[in-house]
Amino acid sequence: MNYSFSERVSKLQPSAIREILKVTQDPTVISFAAGNPAPEAFPVDMVREITSDIFRDEPITALQYSITEGYTPLRKTIVELMGRRYGVNCVMDEVIITSGGQQTSELACKALVNEHDTVICEAPSFIGVINAFKSYNVNLVGVELEDDGMNIEELEKAITTNKNVKLIYVIPNFQNPKGICTSIEKRKAIYELAKKYGVMILEDNPYGDLRFDGENIPSIKSMDTEGLVIYAGSFSKILAPGIRVGFTVAPTPVISKMTVCKQVSDVHTTILSQMICNEFMKRVDFDAHLDKLAEIYRHKCGLMLSEMDKKVNPKIKYTRPQGGLFIWATLPEGVDMMDFCRKCAAEKVAVVPGSAFTVSDDVKTSSFRLNFSTPTDEQIIKGIDILGKISYTI
Repeated sequence: MNYSFSERVSKLQPSAIREILKVTQDPTVISFAAGNPAPEAFPVDMVREITSDIFRDEPITALQYSITEGYTPLRKTIVELMGRRYGVNCVMDEVIITSGGQQTSELACKALVNEHDTVICEAPSFIGVINAFKSYNVNLVGVELEDDGMNIEELEKAITTNKNVKLIYVIPNFQNPKGICTSIEKRKAIYELAKKYGVMILEDNPYGDLRFDGENIPSIKSMDTEGLVIYAGSFSKILAPGIRVGFTVAPTPVISKMTVCKQVSDVHTTILSQMICNEFMKRVDFDAHLDKLAEIYRHKCGLMLSEMDKKVNPKIKYTRPQGGLFIWATLPEGVDMMDFCRKCAAEKVAVVPGSAFTVSDDVKTSSFRLNFSTPTDEQIIKGIDILGKISYTI
């Protein structure tokens, strides 16, 4: 059979990260390639207890069909959380529960963007969302990501020189892959440009609660007086990614269209998972829980950075994140990044090539991403020792 695939997906390639993760199934490989939360961050005992209670008290609710917008008690919890913690005043009709945070980006694109319309994103950016956008045949335009966020002059140029700009996609907190935060000044500037040119912002915030150093920065959504911002939140990094629960906060007309789009996609997010999330939020001291996560990631990031400071060739430059899961390292000009990553893999240390995060295939990069949350302390020390020795061969 000669299979003919749709134009939307014929040029899509498998996520490089997912392909690398196949290699890391070898237990002898030290993986700095994942984006997974630390195993010790999972509240396993509480989830076990909550699940048991749900099946004792509300088994039919957990197993039956439900409404697309999501489990009503969880939506109420999110409304309260957005106001209390993030300074965003919203109502139930402005919230939909999604199957993970990434579904927000896919649904927003599906609801708002026609083929060949323009979507602007940070460069580099998260491969999962890049592929989601590409699957809709959009004109995807990357804007240089500086140490404090998007290059604002380049962003305005991208808005004014491309046709039908519909979305600006940003990850303001501990960005994937670079690990940097967008400054308050640039958040305000991005919002002002969106308001000036009538473009919506898709603010993706899966890592914002994982800050372990520095001060929190207000979300762009908290500045939104014009109904321009679609906010994507997630329980993946603060509870567990396997339950696949995220949420969207957006103007009611946008939520209404995203709801219709979700109905033809997966009907609704798994109700049992939503009930677990809601009960978790009711039972846990959320601020104390986040403090515990901060302790875990502060230690792991600090350990990896201290090992890199001691063992890695100083010609390699790398970020020093204040939160999140990632360190972004850049090789000297002229060094073959893919060859370096292959050498690491040959010595059973997996990192993600920076090319996995480029907006288009013709963009060249000399960077790679490391994850500090998943490996053990022993693996971090051993893996950086191996990477450091390879770094002195470049």
